[in-house]
Amino acid sequence: MAAGAYILAPAGPTLSDNEARFFREANPWGFILFQRNCETPEQLRHLTTALRDSVGHEAPILIDQEGGRVQRMRAPHWREWLPPLDQVERFSEEQPAARAMYLRGLLIGTELLAHGIDVNCTPSADIAWPLTHPFLRNRCYGTDAITVIAMARACAEGLMDAGCLPVVKHAPGHGRATLDSHQALPQIATPVAELGQSDFVPFQALADLPMVMTAHIMLPEIDDTAPVTQSPAGTALLRDLGLSGLLMTDDISMGALAGDIGTRGRKALDAGCDLVLHCNGEMDEMQIVAALGTLSDKAAKRADIALAARRTPIDIDIPAAEADFQSLIDSGPHPA
Repeated sequence: MAAGAYILAPAGPTLSDNEARFFREANPWGFILFQRNCETPEQLRHLTTALRDSVGHEAPILIDQEGGRVQRMRAPHWREWLPPLDQVERFSEEQPAARAMYLRGLLIGTELLAHGIDVNCTPSADIAWPLTHPFLRNRCYGTDAITVIAMARACAEGLMDAGCLPVVKHAPGHGRATLDSHQALPQIATPVAELGQSDFVPFQALADLPMVMTAHIMLPEIDDTAPVTQSPAGTALLRDLGLSGLLMTDDISMGALAGDIGTRGRKALDAGCDLVLHCNGEMDEMQIVAALGTLSDKAAKRADIALAARRTPIDIDIPAAEADFQSLIDSGPHPA
């Protein structure tokens, strides 16, 4: 049975019989988890096993384990992390900063894989600008393209060495948005020529990564009628930037998008997105999303290529990696 062109989420920490039946029929390409799904290590491992059992194969299971505010697995059972930008700004030199970010990715990826989670929706390749909305700013990896590229690459390599696939986001760059796309649709009026010398650059440099998430933003110069996620011209821009990997939307329940859930998802697929991401776990909405159909032939090929990019986890001495990471953090100059 062909996989559905969507990623879905369970409602809580255990999979209900009704959800298991639905997922078996809907056969989503993958699942995504949130803090509501993560209570204890044993419970989480049971949930990820149950999700894969429901569809009868090793479906990818995603999470947003960025660190800082966007961290679904939290203390006391799991490590806590600084927001990415806060960590980067503890260093004055690129090499130790990149080493710390690599170790961060490695440790996060190892922790995820131990619980059955094999895709992390990070790194963010957005540039933090002075006016970047607070919902995003300290989730960024730097305030210039060179720093963002180095830090995002290091994090992605760490995740992949742990056997976990990264998802680079939010393409083609959410950093200049002054609105929270969870609540409203940001419009970025910066000329595309200028964006091409700044915000687009990290995505071009990270275009070899296997998976990409769209930004719910409007670039009026590209399309003044639809956000990038739902715009054929927006998707064409992403592909022109070299982003040839598996392209998934940000959550289609977010306030930046208009219309009912079915319309939102259909517009995204028609625009050229490969996968629709639906996150709230509400059964009535998931049933509508499941009616969107299966992966297109091209999307299925990109999905196969993305999954084939998984690496065998390297042999990791966890205590040594943790000590190395902490030593770097402690030795970096701390901002006043």
